[in-house]
Order: sequence, then C-alpha cells, then structure tokens
Amino acid sequence: MRILYIHQFFATRESDLGLIRSYEFSRRWAEEGHEVTVITSDSRLPDSFSKHTFSQGTIDGIEVRAVRVSYSNYMSYLRRIWSFALFTFGATWLALRSPRPDVVFATSTPLTVGIPGLAAAALRRVPFVFEVRDLWPEAAIQMGAFSRTGLLGRFAKSLERFLYRHSSQVIALSPGMAEGVLQEGVAPDRVHMIPNSADLDMFRPSDKDPAFTAKYGLEQKFVVGYAGAIGPTNAVELQVPEAARILLERGRDDIVFVIAGDGKRLPVLQAEKERLSLDNLLLVGSLPKRDVPILTRSSDVLMTLFANVPILATNSPNKFFDALASGRPVIVNQPGWTRDLLEENDAGIGVPAGDGAAMADAIMRLADDRALTERLGHNARTLAEARFSRNDLAAQALTVLRAAAHD
Repeated sequence: MRILYIHQFFATRESDLGLIRSYEFSRRWAEEGHEVTVITSDSRLPDSFSKHTFSQGTIDGIEVRAVRVSYSNYMSYLRRIWSFALFTFGATWLALRSPRPDVVFATSTPLTVGIPGLAAAALRRVPFVFEVRDLWPEAAIQMGAFSRTGLLGRFAKSLERFLYRHSSQVIALSPGMAEGVLQEGVAPDRVHMIPNSADLDMFRPSDKDPAFTAKYGLEQKFVVGYAGAIGPTNAVELQVPEAARILLERGRDDIVFVIAGDGKRLPVLQAEKERLSLDNLLLVGSLPKRDVPILTRSSDVLMTLFANVPILATNSPNKFFDALASGRPVIVNQPGWTRDLLEENDAGIGVPAGDGAAMADAIMRLADDRALTERLGHNARTLAEARFSRNDLAAQALTVLRAAAHD
C-alpha cells in the first residue's frame, strides 16, 4: 500500500521532542513493505533538510519531503498561526506533486494539516484519514489563545467540522478525544481510538544510571523525574516548586526533583527555584529522545503534569506511556482516562492539578514505602506491555488505513 502521511512536526529519536509516533509507525510500515511518503516541515529534521524551501531524503526507509518552515515553542500564537499557514501552502504543493497514494493520512496538531491532506485526497480521488492528537480548537480556546465567538475561533471550529465530515475514518488518541469527535456528529463506525504507545524496547525497568546519578549528586536520593515540555499547558512551574518547598520544610532533603525539558515557562520555573532556594529541584535541560531513558531509569517515580484546564484531561501524552514502559510509578495531576488507567491497574497516584501539598504527600508516601513503589512500578510495566505496545498500535492504525483504502 502507498501511504501519503502529512505531519508538520515529524521527528525522529534524534530530536529533543517526544513527538515520534509518526516516525515509529511509518518505520514499521516501511519495514513491512509499504511505501510511506511523509510530508513535514524541516523544524524537527536533520540539517540536511533545511537548505532549500523544499527538500527531501530518506530516513529508515521512509521518503521524507520537507517544507522549510520555522517553528518554536517560544513563538507567540500569531507567529505560530503564520507558521501553520506557510506549512499548509507548502505541504499542499508537495502533496499534489507526490506519486498517487492509496490513502492520505494527516495528523494534527495543528488542525490545518488536514487542508493539504484533504486537497490531495480529493484531487487524487483517494480516501482521507484524519488523526486527532488534540481537540483543537477547543484546547486553544480553553487555554485562552482566542475567543470561541471571535473570527479565528469560528473559522477553526468550522474547519474542524469540515475535516471530520470529509474524512473516511478518524483516529483519536484518547477516549475523550474520540468522544469530542463523536459530539461533532461523526458516525461511531468511523471513529477509532488508538492511543499513543509505549516503546517497550527503548524504555524498560533497569537499575539507575551510575554516571547520571553521580553527575547530579543523586546517590541515596529518592528521585522524582519529569521529561517533557515546560509550557503553559504543562504548568510545571505552578506545582513542582511548591511541592519541593513543602518537602524541604518537612526535612525531606532525601527527595529530589529532576526536570528535563524546555519551553516558555522554563524561565519562570528557574526563577521560582532561585526565589525559594530549592536545592532539591534540578533543571537539567532538554534531552534527545534517545537519552530520555537515562532519566526515567534513574528516577524512582515519574510525573505527567498539565495545567488545571478541563480539556487537557483528554490528552494522550508520550511521557505517560514512556513512564509506564520504564516500570516506574506514575503521578498524574489530571482527572480523566490516564488517572483511571493508573487507579484501575494500581500503577500510580493521581493528585489535583496545582496542588503542591498533595503532590508532596504522594511523593512522601512512595518514598517511605518502597514495597508500594516497587509494586506500582511493576504494574505500570505490565500495563504498558498489555495495552500500549507500539507494534500493536502501529498495526491497528495500519488496519484503519487499509480499510479506508479498500472501502
């Protein structure tokens, strides 16, 4: 089967972001003999893709065609929208010049990736499958990026419904996202829930890394790890410093937070660390995906954090599945399906978003009961193997694409 896959933020393990679902799925499909062409921007690709407006190359059997479009987590919303618009035009051009596929597959975010996908599918008379990674624009509206009743909000909502209506199939990454799609009037038999996956080979239970623990003075410490974005949607700076302060007040200098990542709120997090003199809060910078397992296996517990915004409870975050695969207890601060998974499988602890005291209590409970920590970690790995194998989920996605192509 010939698959045209459109994802503005396609990245490999060499990237410092965790957004590698498209790469991992595409690599597996290519190994099975399918022809996969990915259209993306050059913002997450090797430097060889950034010399011209349009460039192309092959990565692990995947043909990659890139549009030169800048993007950064530090951009304002207006600059991001401009980046999305530039990619939409460039990706449409590349999609129409690519060999005729059997199916076009576009994955958000942003929502605008559906435009080149739908255009290519319509002009080539092939099916279009849309993947929903966030319930956009609802997420942007609840985060305050723009108004629901404003011009941009109304346009985005109309585009969302248009894409859903003209998709042969829709893949959603969480039950909440699937429910959001259904609420827009999409028939249930066209909606498929295929969550993010756990890399069971890259992330696995293991002893702590001696070099990492020595570098940061973590010997004999109970380590609470976080690897991911430090932006408005994560609100790390609103909860972790408070929890760290409370732990120090309680005399628990045996517990240390290790935060790896970058984003708009990193300066705020750094300022809080300095203001409160938090020696138990270490900021280690961004890590390439290949190095994240060093942090996860050197941690005793791992966190998945979001701001206290209702729509964020529908997320399907990579870091959550990496934590499960690492065989470590997971602390989540959102209600919803990830917390339900932890509680139903005895694999972690839920705390309220923004509540530093509740987080400190949960961490102390784990630090003081190593048998509990070990049991939760074992159950986390078991859950990852049973429900979130990347091989299994890539096969499920391929089944949806194949069904669309032969419909």
